[in-house]
Amino acid sequence: MDYHTGFTDGYPLIVVFYRGFFCPRDREQLSQLVQFQNELAINYGRLVTISVDSPMVQAAFRAGLGAQWSFLCDEKRELITEINILDSTEGEYAYRAQPYTFILKSDLTIYKIYNGWFFVGRPTIEELRHDLRAIMETRADYHYEDYDTPQVKQVRIPQQEWVNGAPVLGANGLSVVQGVVRWFDIIAGNGMIARNDGGEDVFFNFTAIPGEGYRILSAGTPVKFELVESKFGLVARNVQQQS
Repeated sequence: MDYHTGFTDGYPLIVVFYRGFFCPRDREQLSQLVQFQNELAINYGRLVTISVDSPMVQAAFRAGLGAQWSFLCDEKRELITEINILDSTEGEYAYRAQPYTFILKSDLTIYKIYNGWFFVGRPTIEELRHDLRAIMETRADYHYEDYDTPQVKQVRIPQQEWVNGAPVLGANGLSVVQGVVRWFDIIAGNGMIARNDGGEDVFFNFTAIPGEGYRILSAGTPVKFELVESKFGLVARNVQQQS
């Protein structure tokens, strides 16, 4: 969606290095992140956690937490050695990652680092929220006015255009094309149409389907639509289901 509307700034990423499933401080931190994961998702942020535990151990830990983000494995200690956060002290935490949290911008440059050797050094949910807000505020589309443009309205069509019913296909001079919905992501509201003429697949947003509320089209549905050729690729508008 961002590509087709011309907003390509990307989104922030939270990277958490943790010692292991056995550490009570790690369990507490990750349990808090479970409570934050839905908010993070609807704000388009991403989260990943990394430890030296095996993939099987991490999968079990992830399932037990109810976490939905990715858990990555650094069993050979290559990454934590390279960035110099390997804990080589004695005890149960030896040769594991020191508990750091990195907040990364969309280009993967570091915005902030939290040293969690003591639990108080780990970021609270409110601190993460402030960090992500600061990064998101630098996006080109952070304000409403950025979406209220002809370029964006080619893709995210205002519902007011459909208030009197579906417009006649091609009445605005655009080419009318037939195709079949290749896929549709119900959560994101975006999909792709395979053209019957063999041309390049065409992107569409759910707002391009005339009607009220949240509209969906299942994969395999035959459609007719108007073809818009923008500098960001082909986009379908006035997508109408055919019997």
